[in-house]
Amino acid sequence: MADEISLDAWLQEAKSAPNADQCGMYLCHNGVVRTTPKAQVRKGAEGLPEVMRIDFSYDAQGVQAAEQEALQMPGIYYVRTWLAEGPREVGDTIMYVLIGGDIRPHVVDCLQTLVGKIKNELVVEKEIYVD
Repeated sequence: MADEISLDAWLQEAKSAPNADQCGMYLCHNGVVRTTPKAQVRKGAEGLPEVMRIDFSYDAQGVQAAEQEALQMPGIYYVRTWLAEGPREVGDTIMYVLIGGDIRPHVVDCLQTLVGKIKNELVVEKEIYVD
């Protein structure tokens, strides 16, 4: 469960990794279930009911491959992800991603690329709406 994830522990592990001395920045993404439907946030759709929960799944092998691709990006030395599975309520975490790299532009670009790939290609989110 996400409740068992400790970003402090992740950062401590990252700062002990073999290439930690190359990292000048760590950036974390914490994706959370929201009440606003995806179609409203991304496409401006109106009149949609609120989200009560989502059913969440992902392609584990695809995520592992995406992590390896991220590690090939310029200046990136550390990548770690965790994704939920099954039903998740509003406010629940669906994803954690931690990126470590040399400079801010490299780390920001990597986080944007990796989270985008995961969200657009490797997860299935079925929204369950409030009646």
